[in-house]
Amino acid sequence: MNIIVPMAGAGKRMRPHTLTTPKPLISVGGKPIVERLVEDIATMCNEKIDEIAFVIGDFGEAAEKQLLAVAERLGAKGKIFYQDMPLGTAHAIMCAEESLKGNVIVAFADTLFYADFKINAEDEGVIYVQKIEDPTAFGVVKINAENVITDFVEKPKDFVSDLAIIGIYYFKDGDYLRHELKYLLDNDIKEKGEYQLTNALENMKRKGTKFKPGQVKEWLDCGNKDATVYTNQRVLALNEKKLSIPTSATIINSTVIQPCFIGENVVIENSVIGPFVSVGEKSSIKKSVIENSIIQTSSTIENSCIANSMIGNFVTLKNKTQDLSVGDYTTSM
Repeated sequence: MNIIVPMAGAGKRMRPHTLTTPKPLISVGGKPIVERLVEDIATMCNEKIDEIAFVIGDFGEAAEKQLLAVAERLGAKGKIFYQDMPLGTAHAIMCAEESLKGNVIVAFADTLFYADFKINAEDEGVIYVQKIEDPTAFGVVKINAENVITDFVEKPKDFVSDLAIIGIYYFKDGDYLRHELKYLLDNDIKEKGEYQLTNALENMKRKGTKFKPGQVKEWLDCGNKDATVYTNQRVLALNEKKLSIPTSATIINSTVIQPCFIGENVVIENSVIGPFVSVGEKSSIKKSVIENSIIQTSSTIENSCIANSMIGNFVTLKNKTQDLSVGDYTTSM
């Protein structure tokens, strides 16, 4: 089984955090989004993960090493491919053309999910979906009585289905998918100026491929600051039994209200932390009250009362009382 993770987007809706850190490498619940994504996919697979192909932009050497380490921790070979231009989902997948072979999962790295089923490798294709109240901003699928997808509809103005495509796909035959994607690129078949995966799916469906919906229990978005803070909350709640405060952390005259993630060498003094707070390694919090927030690594917060906030790496905050979104290397007193 190979996994392809297109993740070259600029993450503009997550600025200022993505000015210095690629969005999929932002930590949620103490772990990068993309690492949580591939771990969750691995739990659904009955087969060994052979390769994880990351399709990235100009992220830098440190980010590439981090991604290869993610694959290694799952016992897979990591590969790095580049998408230099934003030419659509089909183009992004084709950037990892050499990994399009055998059983393939394509997972776009701006979403997390929870599911309680295993992939049946004999299915021709599975498109993961979630029921939503307002499907007008999403691509949706229609299904028939045999639970086979009959139509793909992009951002329907009128109701046709409430099963939104979450950006995760399984293909039994990666070579076949590669052939269909290559056809789009070779013939310059675009939609709204980009090469779209859904066009390849339509062609495959017309030729007889039976796609089934894989409905997940929960779909968590990481598209902007508020959504990511909420996703952090849900990740902590769903993993509460696995959370513990490391022995390297220093907790002095403070209360930690679980569920919280506390990283290595964190210092918390005269403060109340939680619930639903993630604190990255080497961060220091003193004389503060913090809830429902993400604080990344090596940051210092003093005399502050914050909630529903996202604080980057190497940030210094003092005397703040508000809902904040603060990027890396910021000082505010």
